[in-house]
Amino acid sequence: MNEFHLLFFYGNSILPECILVSGLFLLLIIDLFSEQKNKAWFYLIPLASLVLSIVILLSRWREEPIISFFGNFQTNNFNEIFKFIILLCTTLCIPLSVEYIQCTEMTITEFLLFILTAALAGMFLCGANDLATIFVALECLSLCSYLLSGYTKRDVRSNEATMKYLLMGGASSSILVYGLSWLYGLSGGEIELQEIVNGLINTQMYNSPGIWIAVISITVGIGFKLSLVPFHQWTPDVYEGSPTPVVAFLSVTSKVAVSALATRLFDIIFYFSSNEWHLLLEILAILSMISGNFIAFTQTSMKRMLAYSSISQIGYILIGIINGNSNNGYASMITYMLFYIFMNLGTFACIVLFSLRTGTDNIRDYTGLYTKDPFLALSLASCLLSLGGIPPLAGFFGKLYLFWCGWQAGSYLLVSTGLFMSVISIYYYLKIIKLLITERNREITPHVQNYRLSSSISKNFIELSMIVCLVASVTLGIVMNPIIAIAQETFLF
Repeated sequence: MNEFHLLFFYGNSILPECILVSGLFLLLIIDLFSEQKNKAWFYLIPLASLVLSIVILLSRWREEPIISFFGNFQTNNFNEIFKFIILLCTTLCIPLSVEYIQCTEMTITEFLLFILTAALAGMFLCGANDLATIFVALECLSLCSYLLSGYTKRDVRSNEATMKYLLMGGASSSILVYGLSWLYGLSGGEIELQEIVNGLINTQMYNSPGIWIAVISITVGIGFKLSLVPFHQWTPDVYEGSPTPVVAFLSVTSKVAVSALATRLFDIIFYFSSNEWHLLLEILAILSMISGNFIAFTQTSMKRMLAYSSISQIGYILIGIINGNSNNGYASMITYMLFYIFMNLGTFACIVLFSLRTGTDNIRDYTGLYTKDPFLALSLASCLLSLGGIPPLAGFFGKLYLFWCGWQAGSYLLVSTGLFMSVISIYYYLKIIKLLITERNREITPHVQNYRLSSSISKNFIELSMIVCLVASVTLGIVMNPIIAIAQETFLF
């Protein structure tokens, strides 16, 4: 009877993850015995499992923290709010891929399996409480990302992107695990996060040179995963070469999961050397904000421009991570990250719809889109303005709260850089919006001139995600007080 209660207790702590695993098995079994050629309804299976997992997560909010599976897995408000964001990202990304998969004639089942497995790995990464589980979950997420980025096997750009992603991702993982191995050795053979801290204190190694090696190695490994400058070299090529729905998924899900990991590793294990890792992350954040925004000026591809934009955005998010333990730093990071996923996915939804109808990704080819599809043009403009932080859109309030918390914590240089670069970023967003609303026929590209709303491409699924993201990007900032109140309830321990 005690074993039954223990099994139920452990299973309840990972019940949302078990729902996704059940969805994976159900998808495999149905695909194995199904003989239908049109498998579009397969999307309902992952969507149902994702929605059910979200409901379960919300139902157990504010429950007492749980450490289960002999210390390998931890459940608390901080972990669960990141899991919720990952599930929300995945739920919004799946409708973006319906028409794309059908038009490119790619296999549906494998695509959905990789998406669900990546989401599952991200959730385990948020709750992992020991070094082995962290590494396995991170590599599972990375492998699914590699496979998804190269899903269009006949596309040369996709093959090139996958090769760069795989090589650089493998290098970053090796550097990260090297840093983790130093923690294991210095702590006397401990792998649980809190036990590592206790071990470092017991062995008196918390101020040793080995800790510096561990901090630098882990920072470099996480820097690759988060696309921080100067570890961002793979990002523009992967964004440009990968299928657009995959880029939308990776641009938010991987950042959410790795941000949760970075926060827990730095604030739990390296709390006694906080000045050192704060300095490292501040340098990376400033480099990312400056380089990402300035290089975005020169891009001609919409996806490459968003790649550099995402690099600058993660620089803003680092402000919340650096000041996490002071003056609502965690709350500001979580709030802005929630707003960011809606702004970013809304932009990608517009890009997916436009590229399916025109077959182009060039920024210049968007010229005059407002004359053919006003709703799509206005949606894209609203999401871009929100990314730039124009009031009264959600991005403005998210950045305002993030920068205010950083300023209160004393990160004056970091916040000043973020404010200045936010103003600079508005230029290249407005440049695209200017192209969208031009009405001079001689400047409208053939792609837009031949643009047809009565295209054979169904837009219902894409527009569903686009409308949800658009509404959230416009209105969430006005009603952000409840969101901040919920985010303030998060804690690491």
